[in-house]
Amino acid sequence: MRLNKYIAQSTGLSRRAADDAVYRNRVLVNGRPPSPGQQINDGDTVTLDSQPITPAVNTMTIMLNKPVGYVCSREGQGNRTVYDLLPPELHILKPVGRLDKDSSGLILLTNDGTLAQELTHPKYEKTKVYQIRLEKPLAPLHRQMISDHGISLEDGVSKLQLVRAGDTDDTLWTVTMHEGRNRQIRRTFEALGYDVHSLHRTVFGTYRLGNTAPGTYKPA
Repeated sequence: MRLNKYIAQSTGLSRRAADDAVYRNRVLVNGRPPSPGQQINDGDTVTLDSQPITPAVNTMTIMLNKPVGYVCSREGQGNRTVYDLLPPELHILKPVGRLDKDSSGLILLTNDGTLAQELTHPKYEKTKVYQIRLEKPLAPLHRQMISDHGISLEDGVSKLQLVRAGDTDDTLWTVTMHEGRNRQIRRTFEALGYDVHSLHRTVFGTYRLGNTAPGTYKPA
């Protein structure tokens, strides 16, 4: 296993942050500074800031109901992060299927790399469901354009499945999608002149948020 992957699985740091720790001489392998890209073998001792580290043996996945105002990263750059909602022993988990700061709802955090790959790789086409509120009613023509033909964005065509979430309120919609491009839902509606006032994810693949309260988590 490459050293940066070993550190990431042991600490929850990203591989980039692990490389930075190596660069800053915070890491030793068998008591010596490691070489770039060094492989870690059975029996090697790795320390970070003089503390021995080992990859997690047991996998763990949790579902978190992310509130608005939190970012899904370890370095918040002045913002509150989802890790502020978790006890220290869960900080080794990494978010899967991120939501932007202004969105809320279901976030998965895991140390299971295989699961993370299955949930995020486009070939698996995992279903994601969101409840959204627009700042004005969605015109029937625009609904048809989004659902039937898709909207051209700078990174490709965006096609969403829309179902009215209110009996007569055309500002409330349930959005189903199988992609996960950055801010895709917001950008799709913005291209047609709509602002998404709220966006809340309730389903990610086989995982459902259910009645998990905002800011709390439960085992997946």
